[in-house]
Amino acid sequence: MIAHLKGRLVSTDSDSAVIDVGGVGYLVGASSRTLAAIGPVGEAAMLHTEMLVGEDFLRLVGFATASERDWFRLLTGVQGVGARVALAILSVLEPADLSRAVGAQDKAMVARANGVGPKLAERIVRELKDKVGGIAIGPGGGSVATAASGGTAADALSALANLGFRPAEASAAVAAAIDELGEDGGLDATVRLALRKAAKR
Repeated sequence: MIAHLKGRLVSTDSDSAVIDVGGVGYLVGASSRTLAAIGPVGEAAMLHTEMLVGEDFLRLVGFATASERDWFRLLTGVQGVGARVALAILSVLEPADLSRAVGAQDKAMVARANGVGPKLAERIVRELKDKVGGIAIGPGGGSVATAASGGTAADALSALANLGFRPAEASAAVAAAIDELGEDGGLDATVRLALRKAAKR
């Protein structure tokens, strides 16, 4: 399993990039949001990756952030959502937007992506609500992801989820940590404090 690629960005296309790692060029599919964030051709680049394996294909998909990769995994777990549709959704909605859409059951927001009709959008927000509903809304009704300007909260929530915490537990702990540390507390400090908060609950 290839978890990430770190090398030199050789080229980008409308839906992919080539990263040279030690003389080997890896073709990586990506959302337009990731392609915009990856940096200029010829410079160093790092992508979190997911390997897709089928009977007749082997494909790498890359993401600018771990939270975007986690959302890709959630989206492709919904019936009818393949890699192409998931990347289309991630091209128009960042993780914080997806958290809000799922928490509010806002199928219209998800349907903004190419290839996502109303029925599929409804299925996505319905099926993912139980998995990420606790992530979208924190104590006091605010969006945890919004409180941390997107990245830190989503990455901290992902870290706690990987450690086995339920979404609601992780959301409450991360929200409490961000309230105490502020928006610029940093991922490591936020995760450590969130773990302490969760242990006290």
